[in-house]
Amino acid sequence: MTEPPRIIFRVHAVQRMFRWGVSETDVRSVLESGETIEDRPDELPYPVRLILGRVEGRPLHVVAAFDEPGGTIIVITVYEPDPARWSDGFRRRKNP
Repeated sequence: MTEPPRIIFRVHAVQRMFRWGVSETDVRSVLESGETIEDRPDELPYPVRLILGRVEGRPLHVVAAFDEPGGTIIVITVYEPDPARWSDGFRRRKNP
């Protein structure tokens, strides 16, 4: 049985979680069952994903870096997407 990845929350992510009223449990739920809507495999030092999830019907975006060899997920930021800036169910950025 493999161990679940360790999750590290950057200070910025914790600040945004507080601002948006998002719990650690909410973030874990998005990481476990959300949909990757942007994948940036060439980001350094680790590949980054933008993940869309819903918690009690509320859309949330989680940006996280994935250190797969180290078994760690680093949560960079968390926010509720603005409908004025996102389309297709918060999956695509609208053009400015």
